Amino acid sequence: MKKMSNDSMSKFISLILRHHPEAAYIELDEHGWAEVDKLIEGIRRTGKRINRELLEEIVRTDNKQRYSFNEDKTYIRANQGHSVPVDVGLKEQEPPVFLYHGTAVGFLASIEREGLKPMGRLYVHLSKDVETAVNVGKRHGKTVVLKIHSGDMYRDGQAFYLSENGVWLTKKVVPEYFERLIV
Repeated sequence: MKKMSNDSMSKFISLILRHHPEAAYIELDEHGWAEVDKLIEGIRRTGKRINRELLEEIVRTDNKQRYSFNEDKTYIRANQGHSVPVDVGLKEQEPPVFLYHGTAVGFLASIEREGLKPMGRLYVHLSKDVETAVNVGKRHGKTVVLKIHSGDMYRDGQAFYLSENGVWLTKKVVPEYFERLIV
């Protein structure tokens, strides 16, 4: 069996629980939960080393808090970012007056024309502060941050949700509700 770094294993688990459960021969229920024992068995079937202790360590130490266990740790799911249709039971919440979205400069023309869309995900992901948005945007190249007028959007009827790991989610952001920040 192949030993992976915890970071690589975390990314593989994210791929499984958010996008491709079939990569570990498992299924997610309608709320995105997977049986822990079946996940471990499925990952092992791919030739990678994992056990319950390593899985619990990955969940506990993940700096993005991507995952949650149920109360008795028999099920696990990704907190948000799914491209497969699941209902993680998010409750609508009133967002702060402003939220932020980090992206690459190369995507800006399209975003300014069409707005922010979930692309392959179920929601657009927004950050509560500029620093987090900058860090998110860095993954895609030279960064630009958009200041989202989320309070106005909410008052105008747009729904917002807060994931368990602090990421704000909404279905779309039209150009009238954001402005470019210089960072």
